[in-house]
Amino acid sequence: MKKFLLITYYWPPSGGAGVIRWVKHCKYIGEFGWEPIIYTPENPHFPVLDDSMMGEVDSKFEVLKLPIWEPYEWYKKFTGRKKEERIYSGFINEHKKESLAQKIAVFIRGNFFIPDARKFWIKPSVKFLSRVLKERDDIEAIITTGPPNSMHMIGLGLKKKMPDLKWIADFRDPWTRIDFYDRLRLTKLADRKHHRLERQVLNMANEVVTVTWSWADDFRHLGRRADIKVITNGFDPLDFETDAKQPDTNIFSIVHLGSMNRDRNIPALWAALAELVKENEDFSNRLRIVLIGQNDRAVIEAVEGAGLGTQLVNVPYVPHSEAVKRMQQAHLLLLPVNNAPNVSGYVPGKLFEYLGACRPILCISPSDIDVRKVVDPISSVYTAEYEDQASIKEHIANAFEDYLDGSLKANTGDISNYSRKTLAGMYATLLNNLVI
Repeated sequence: MKKFLLITYYWPPSGGAGVIRWVKHCKYIGEFGWEPIIYTPENPHFPVLDDSMMGEVDSKFEVLKLPIWEPYEWYKKFTGRKKEERIYSGFINEHKKESLAQKIAVFIRGNFFIPDARKFWIKPSVKFLSRVLKERDDIEAIITTGPPNSMHMIGLGLKKKMPDLKWIADFRDPWTRIDFYDRLRLTKLADRKHHRLERQVLNMANEVVTVTWSWADDFRHLGRRADIKVITNGFDPLDFETDAKQPDTNIFSIVHLGSMNRDRNIPALWAALAELVKENEDFSNRLRIVLIGQNDRAVIEAVEGAGLGTQLVNVPYVPHSEAVKRMQQAHLLLLPVNNAPNVSGYVPGKLFEYLGACRPILCISPSDIDVRKVVDPISSVYTAEYEDQASIKEHIANAFEDYLDGSLKANTGDISNYSRKTLAGMYATLLNNLVI
């Protein structure tokens, strides 16, 4: 077995989308001759916890840890949050409008914690890992995965100290072109620093990988290098070999899993559903809008404002194993793509798991973005644009009719290119080519 060092903030018992990609790569990459050594914080502030993810990790994996200091206790005191409350890295406001303290905190976050709130772990990690890499001769490459982009800064620090080190920078999201970048209230000086650090990572990493084609184009432009690789997110077929019950025949469930932020609030969707509720009593009685995860208050207000409060079911975060079952039990899985700048490369990781669940999907997005490259070949995915209320309504009505006569099924075709094992094999090939 050849070994690589994975530098990641998110690792079990962390839950959420940030941890799944590399837990799954590590699960399968051993079949291609590579063994991971994990480097992760000893005391991180994870937004969500998911003990079920521990079952995905081979107990034989070597895990290196170092304490981390993060400013979240200060942030909670400053913004009046409860001590036990967990903080999410995105912009989701579940309870009330953004306060002055929150606005100030966002300004401080964007301008002083560069590239992010984990910046205080960079120097200690570079010092610690430099010693590890010098003492050991069995680690042939390192991989940094971000966000948080401080992980890439650790890779950059190591590369500067050891120029011969083989380094892959894995971007699960963009850096300066992430959809909420313009909400960080950056000064020109801070904006220049973010871009400068991003270019250094792009220029010094031996390989740069991201998850969508448009984001790869963005990184090619930003880093002025043509060799950006795409290894998408995916699904694990073994996850769906569950004892999940069949969808409830007494209700018609439209289910969204994961965070629903303000940018995923689609007024045309709620308006279309409201019309169907008024026009069809049977639809009104059977409809359940199930939102599983953290939801911005604007989303809840929009659903209730459309008169759909009695059909709304709010479910807090559930473990990944439970989320998979919920997908399989849905009649229609909802995929609203962020209505925000730089959306062209946004392909939600949950899309691939939706495909693995083999349930029909309603995808609401522009027609010329990367997510459509994935869904357009699949006949059981209904697609509509953000403001196309008529198409959204027609798709839902057709799905409801198929549900009534028992013909609502999914036909995903061949999606094996998105299996986690296939994707781990792609990473192994990249590593092999790097260390030859």
